Amino acid sequence: MYIVQIASECAPVIKAGGLGDVVYGLSRELEIRGHTVEIILPMYDCMRYDHIWGLHDAFMNLWVPWYGAAIHCSVYCGWVHGRLCFFIEPHSGDNFFNRGCYYGCGDDNMRFAFFSKAALEFLLQSNKRPDVIHCHDWQTGLVPVMLYEIYKYHGMEYQRVCYTIHNFKHQGFAGVDTLRATNLNRESYYFQYDKLQDNFNPFALNFMKGGIVYSNAVTTVSPHHAWEASYTDIGYGLGHSLHLYQDKFTGVLNGIDYDFWNPEIDRYIPYPYSKDNFEEKAKNKKALRDRLLLQDVDKPVIAFIGRLDEQKGVHLVHHAIYYALQNGAQFVLLGSATESGINAHFRHEKNFLNDNPDVHLELGFNEELSHLIYAGADMIIVPSNYEPCGLTQMIGLRYGTVPVVRGVGGLVNTVFDRDYDQNKPPEERNGYVFYQSDYPALESAMERALKLWYNNPEEFRKLALQGMEYDYSWNHPGEEYVEIYDRIRHKW
Repeated sequence: MYIVQIASECAPVIKAGGLGDVVYGLSRELEIRGHTVEIILPMYDCMRYDHIWGLHDAFMNLWVPWYGAAIHCSVYCGWVHGRLCFFIEPHSGDNFFNRGCYYGCGDDNMRFAFFSKAALEFLLQSNKRPDVIHCHDWQTGLVPVMLYEIYKYHGMEYQRVCYTIHNFKHQGFAGVDTLRATNLNRESYYFQYDKLQDNFNPFALNFMKGGIVYSNAVTTVSPHHAWEASYTDIGYGLGHSLHLYQDKFTGVLNGIDYDFWNPEIDRYIPYPYSKDNFEEKAKNKKALRDRLLLQDVDKPVIAFIGRLDEQKGVHLVHHAIYYALQNGAQFVLLGSATESGINAHFRHEKNFLNDNPDVHLELGFNEELSHLIYAGADMIIVPSNYEPCGLTQMIGLRYGTVPVVRGVGGLVNTVFDRDYDQNKPPEERNGYVFYQSDYPALESAMERALKLWYNNPEEFRKLALQGMEYDYSWNHPGEEYVEIYDRIRHKW
C-alpha cells in the first residue's frame, strides 16, 4: 500500500508531544511491513533541521487556492531518520509557519486550515495518489472534508482517509472566514449539525468533528479511551458524533520504539540489562542515586516523569512525594510545568526539600536523565486525570519498573493490578491500579506496592519481570492499522 501521513508533528524534527512520536513510530512500522509511506508536514522556522538529511527542492511552484486567489508555496523533501518527509513552505505575508512556535497563535485555526489545503493541493498537483491518507488531530480535520467536497471532483476520488484523534480537548474552531479561505464556501451547507457545526455552539465550525464526519475510519489512541470519549465527558462534547459514527470508530493502542526504549541497548544507562540479568538494574539504581546525590540505602525509588499539569494529576504527584518519604521510600521527579502557578509551587517544594537525601525534583526535561530514571527506579507513578494512551507506563514496564497508575484511558489497557485484576491470571499481572482521583486511592495503591517491595522482594522482582514480558512495540498497532487501511480501501 501507498500511505501518506498528513500531520503537524513528526518526531524528532517536530515534536510538541506524543503526536510526533506516533507519526514517526507508526510510519516506521508500516515501512518495516513493506508499505510505502510519505509524511507531509509544515515547514516551521523553529523545527529541528539537524534531524533532516538531504533536504532538497521537491516542488517549487505549488499554488494553493486561498480566498479566491492563491498563495505560492515551495515544497522541500528530506529524510528524518529514514522517513521520507515533505515540508510545505508558504510564501505569504501571513507567515503561517514562521512564528518561532508550533502552536499557540491566535490564528492557529487558519494556519492549519491552510496547511490542510496545501497538503491536498500538493498531492493533486504532483500526481501523488496514495491508497490511504492518514491524518491526525484537529489540525488536519479539514483534510477529509476538502477531499470529499472538492478534490474528489479533480481526480482524487479513490483516496481513503483514516483520521486519528490524539487529544479530544483541542478540537479547532472557526467561522465563516475559514470556509471562504479554503473555497468550501457554502455557509448554510456546512453550518449544519450533520456537517461541521459544533455540537454545542451553532455559530462555530469544529475541525475535529469534520474529521469524524467525513473520514472513512476514525481512531483514537487506546481502546479504553475510545469508550471514554464516547460515553463520558472526556469526549469534550463530541460523544454524540462518535455515537452516530460508531461503526467506523475504534481505539488502537499506541506503541513505543523499542530501538530507543530498550534497557538491553540503551546508550544512556551505564549498565544494560534484560530479564536474564535483571540484577544489573540495581547498579543503575546506584548510578541514579550517585547522579542525584541521594543516599544509598535499602529503600525503593519511586519516580514520576512527565508534564506537571492538571491532565497528569499534579495534585496526586505532589501528594505521592510526601507519602513516599513518610513510608520508607525515595522519590525522583523529572518534569516541567505548563502553567506558571504550578511551576512556582514545585519550585517552592524543590527548595523546601533540597537538603533531604531521599528526594530529588528535577524541574525541566532531560532526555538522558529520563532513561537513567526508568532504569534506576523501582516504581513509576502515573496518576493522570485522563490519559488517552500514555507512554510512561509502557516504558516503565520495558525497564522492569513497576507502574502505579490511575485506571483511565490507555493505562487501563496496559497495566493490570497484581492483587485485583480479574481478567488476567496472576502470572500476567504487571503493576498496581487505582481508580478515584483522591489521596486515599493513590495511597492504597502505593501502600500495596511498598509492602510487596519490603515484605516479599522475590515477588516484587517477579512482578517487574512479568512487566518486561509485555510487547508494547509498534508491532501490534501496525498490524491493526494495516487492517483498518485494507478495510476502508475495499469498502465503497
